[in-house]
Amino acid sequence: MLGKKKECIAMILAGGQGSRLFALTQKLAKPAVPFGGKYRIIDYVISNCVNSGVDTVGVLTQYQPLILNEYIGNGQPWDLDRLEGGVTILPPYQKSNSYDWYTGTANAVYQNQHFINRYDPDYVLILSGDHIYRMDYAPMLEFHKQKEADCTIAAITVPIEDASRFGIMNTKADGKIYEFEEKPKNPKNNQASMGIYIFNWKKLSDYLFRDNDDPNSAKDFGKNILPNMLEAGEKMFAFDFEGYWRDVGTIESLWEANMDLLDERLVKDLGGWKVYSRTHGLPPHYIGYGGVVTNSIVSEGGEIYGKIENSVIFPGVKVGAGAYIKDSIIMANTVVAAGAEVNYSILDEDVIVEENARVGEDKSTAAGITVIASGINIGAGYTIEAGKIIDASSKGGAIK
Repeated sequence: MLGKKKECIAMILAGGQGSRLFALTQKLAKPAVPFGGKYRIIDYVISNCVNSGVDTVGVLTQYQPLILNEYIGNGQPWDLDRLEGGVTILPPYQKSNSYDWYTGTANAVYQNQHFINRYDPDYVLILSGDHIYRMDYAPMLEFHKQKEADCTIAAITVPIEDASRFGIMNTKADGKIYEFEEKPKNPKNNQASMGIYIFNWKKLSDYLFRDNDDPNSAKDFGKNILPNMLEAGEKMFAFDFEGYWRDVGTIESLWEANMDLLDERLVKDLGGWKVYSRTHGLPPHYIGYGGVVTNSIVSEGGEIYGKIENSVIFPGVKVGAGAYIKDSIIMANTVVAAGAEVNYSILDEDVIVEENARVGEDKSTAAGITVIASGINIGAGYTIEAGKIIDASSKGGAIK
């Protein structure tokens, strides 16, 4: 059954395992990882869609989808609980005689062509669910139409030493792409793909069918679809983006992106329009006698009696008298008891750091970011060394 025709719909790729986030993604998909004191990573891309006037969004899930599915729900927090369009969760498509996992980003969209065809769109916007940025997609779509392009790729300038981590585009003066290299060892420039694509839907559909029939394909946009389109002479353009954008696929980049929220120079770049989220509904945070907060974000429901410096504190966090938190991310409902110290660390939800325990060490001397998985109890007086990752499989006196 066809829905109301849409000019453009969005498909958000949110099924990745996020293995480089280690303990933080053992029980949930990477786009569902908490971020910025009150959000989850996927809030940014969904909010971008809403703020850009894209009201029909498919979210393609696979790995550990339960929390992500529950969080998105019917889309009401993003004003996407609509009869025509709205947000739809799209797990791997179950056929009559088999159940096929998504085998790549292109295959995920291929398996959901039935959803796209319901709205008979002229254009499809392909997005990643694990990037932090603010972007109005409307100018990019207008650019795509003006160029009469078959595919437009959002591009951002990255440091040349990081270029080998991205899909790199070589373009002419008008932005037309004449070469695309996926994670080249020796990149020719630093114009990187942001993983944001606009396709003419009929054109993309044709390439998805061909790709599905190719036994040698990785079923991936960067490795297969884009190079195949370029080789066939399709009109492909780069749309330059100037603003904040970060892939938060590693512990280090997740920590850095949270810390960026504390940087006065980036506040305007990440603010300016609303980032929608499913709120906790807790009362305002409370800073008691002895509580000191410096250059930090403290969300609702917290009780702060200790000292917090340069950190991001999620809802419901309790910080005891004499406790000290610095350069850290403390996720929801975690307790840092009296006299405890947390330094250059990421503590997942529902962690307990008992009295006088020590987690991590000062950033200037630490071997790396310390990570504590959800539900872990760090015993009184116990020390977790810098750079350690403590999850449910960890042994020793730290775990209760």
